[in-house]
Amino acid sequence: MRICLVTPAPPRSRKGNRVTALRWARLLRSLGHRVVVAEQYHQQRCDLLIALHAGRSAASIVHYRETHPSAPLILALTGTDVYDAIHIRPEAQRSLELADRLVVLQPLASAELPIHLRPRARVIYQSVPRPRFHVSPRRMFSRFACWAICGL
Repeated sequence: MRICLVTPAPPRSRKGNRVTALRWARLLRSLGHRVVVAEQYHQQRCDLLIALHAGRSAASIVHYRETHPSAPLILALTGTDVYDAIHIRPEAQRSLELADRLVVLQPLASAELPIHLRPRARVIYQSVPRPRFHVSPRRMFSRFACWAICGL
């Protein structure tokens, strides 16, 4: 799958959004995907857009949805989204509406979403201990693909 991962943090930035984007890109590549990390979506060829930050990636989200109305779009909400932007910034609120899936990094963040959008939210814990048993990358991929695209 070709994935475009949009983050508002510029290359070589050490901010959390860039660190997260690079970590996710590395994980997705290890699962066999082709991943491009960019500050904005500018018609890059991709099968899926993952955007970090509802407010700062809003233009990319709108552009991708306009050019690919039925393609999957995942929005990862940052702390500033959850506790500020999605409550007061119209562009962040529109990003929520346009996303097929919403990723939050802790379970209480879902409660900050409008009620009708909560079923789209999934929690991805950033820091958890490695499991004591081995899970094959292919099995992880199939579960991620089903979750991300189908919501299963």
